Amino acid sequence: MVVLRRIYAHEDVDPALGWPAVYAFEEANAIVLPEPYRTFVATVTAGGRNTGPPTYGLVPLGQLPDDWPPQLRIDAAEPFPLTEAWVWEGSENERDDGISIIDVLTRGFVPLGSDGCGMDWVLVVTGSQRGHIWLLSDVGAEPFGREFGCTTGGSGFLGWVEHWHSGTEWWNAAPPD
Repeated sequence: MVVLRRIYAHEDVDPALGWPAVYAFEEANAIVLPEPYRTFVATVTAGGRNTGPPTYGLVPLGQLPDDWPPQLRIDAAEPFPLTEAWVWEGSENERDDGISIIDVLTRGFVPLGSDGCGMDWVLVVTGSQRGHIWLLSDVGAEPFGREFGCTTGGSGFLGWVEHWHSGTEWWNAAPPD
């Protein structure tokens, strides 16, 4: 948490929510936020539209990025359906296993913010990918973290923030064959 406090120690961030607000959000959404994000929003900051990551700022807990499609309602308690990247551009709206694009864009996460042009970062809060960061876009969904093969950044919220703070490109490793 020390690293996160140092990175976000400036005036243009929203105040922390406090534990009662975090508990109320969790109860209302039937989830428990993954650490260290949970402690971060309770004790460091709820977000900041001018504070990255991502490019257009960290949206406060419970809010949506400005470019989020208004017709998409997120059910954080439903398990996030993916375990690996899915590029759906040019494909059907549903995979052979029954997972649809709408499933991916509406289940099991809280939004973190946007890099613009429909590229939104989310923190998965339910399912097998709980605690991982994913990039959802108009062409597909991709997990962030070195174990997924396309970046040297660490997994989860802390790894994502540290990678951004280092100034390194998001996808700085060759994708696996």
